[in-house]
Amino acid sequence: MKFSDIHGHSSIKEQLVALADSDRIPHALLLEGKQGTGKFALARALAQYIHCENRQNGDSCGVCPSCIQHQTFNHIDTIFSYPVIKKKNSTRPPVSDDYSEEWHQFLEEDGYMDLATWMRVLGNPSTQPQMYVTESDDLIHKLAFTSHRSRYKIVLMWLPERMNEQCANKMLKLIEEPLGDSIFIITSDNPGEILPTIYSRCRRIEVNRLSDSDVADYLTENFAIEPQDAVAIAHTAEGSVTEAVRQLSVADESRLYLAKFMELMRLAYQRKIVELRKWSVEVSEMSREQQMAFMRYCTRLMRENFIMNLHDPELNYLNRAEADFSVRFSPFINERNVERLVSTFDNAITDVAGNTNSKILFFDVAIRVILLLRS
Repeated sequence: MKFSDIHGHSSIKEQLVALADSDRIPHALLLEGKQGTGKFALARALAQYIHCENRQNGDSCGVCPSCIQHQTFNHIDTIFSYPVIKKKNSTRPPVSDDYSEEWHQFLEEDGYMDLATWMRVLGNPSTQPQMYVTESDDLIHKLAFTSHRSRYKIVLMWLPERMNEQCANKMLKLIEEPLGDSIFIITSDNPGEILPTIYSRCRRIEVNRLSDSDVADYLTENFAIEPQDAVAIAHTAEGSVTEAVRQLSVADESRLYLAKFMELMRLAYQRKIVELRKWSVEVSEMSREQQMAFMRYCTRLMRENFIMNLHDPELNYLNRAEADFSVRFSPFINERNVERLVSTFDNAITDVAGNTNSKILFFDVAIRVILLLRS
């Protein structure tokens, strides 16, 4: 993994390169931030850069023996540490190496490190992975040997917040009393859940959300998707590649939400009460999670249609199907009704979460939309 393979984060890349070039790499470096921003990719790129035998223009060369070994997960002085699950019929808690084949597959397929995907790769999407005390024992054993090819042995650790108490306490000793030739590069989605004594001993770098343009570029480069649709998805993904990819995977659901939204607005404008009652029954048959997602979708489209009236395309984040509908619909959303329409859908989300009778709730939403559309 080279820095040039990673979208965005130019200032963080410069900071990491400067640390390596000045030989001022901290013993424990923590990259923290929300899921899906490429933190572990940055960690891998830094490890490869540190070990590279021919650094070029602030990046690893990609062709020296060390770089090739990194790219094939075979570098002898690089150790991966990550949460795993217990194997059936095993008498001892597992360690990362027990799942090395699955881990390499995961890294090749998902550079942005989604925990839900890792759980599916492990073959049990309902069991929460963790790091057991055997993981810290295994690391102590591996780090006791001197480095082989390189000056530094590097531990690339993913999600330290998933260490159990015994593991965390032993890991603290490794970080408090570091070996001179070892470096920990750690990435966390939820740093507030890391053992405080470990957290306080790390040099911390916050990895902020990716820009919408970076996420959109990733989507257009890796999926068969039009630029306008990519920009719309990137905006709602809020800087997370994993969330953007998740939205792509539920494209059929998004089309359903748009169809139901258009049906609601058409029937409400025509004041067709009988048809709206049928609409409310159909929406109530969705799962509770889908109902809340649909109400959030309605809220977003209301806001986007209000913004469309400003006639500045750069302010809108609609895919092509949404934009085609909104060109005709947006004149009905104005300063007199937009806030109350948004509140109607926001309140419905709260009511769905509170187990309100969904048939009554969505029929009430439909009646409110009738009253507000013509205001």
